[in-house]
Amino acid sequence: MSRALIVVIAIVAIIGIAGMWVVGIYNGMITMSENVDAQWAVVESKLQRRYDLIPNLVNSVKGIMTQEQEVFKNIADARAKLAGASTTTEEVNASSELEGALSRLLVVMENYPELRSVESVNNLMDELAGTENRISVERDRYNMAVKEYNSSIKRFPRNLLAGMLGFADKPYFEATEGAETAPEVQL
Repeated sequence: MSRALIVVIAIVAIIGIAGMWVVGIYNGMITMSENVDAQWAVVESKLQRRYDLIPNLVNSVKGIMTQEQEVFKNIADARAKLAGASTTTEEVNASSELEGALSRLLVVMENYPELRSVESVNNLMDELAGTENRISVERDRYNMAVKEYNSSIKRFPRNLLAGMLGFADKPYFEATEGAETAPEVQL
């Protein structure tokens, strides 16, 4: 074999290996991005469950608690924002707002002993509590998927390819400002 042919074969082999390496990195980033999107879909399904349960709970409680109209208005407004959210960030913000309104409702309900004796309210409260737990678990899983994805696209040498191929950070699901303080309800 001539020296030129050996050089050509070596160059083709190097280009082939580099190409396979780039394809492997790209496919890995696609897989992680899809994992984040799939986990967000699970979060959305749990949020939808909450969204569907709230009107039943509110209607069950509304007849007994006529003086707490502001709480019900806040819940309705937050549900409307969640229904109209078009981006992940908007959904996260609307969901956090809805959580705040629900927590105020729960605090108010604690102050109404006659509500606790109504079986339908108790059943709905149990359903809502279970849904909130599911949402919390799925949010944590979503944030873990985001962490894995974001870390991956920031590490060298993937960060070089990620920027060129249009991979960007995905947002974390974060608590809203003031969430660390329990809601205060005054009757």
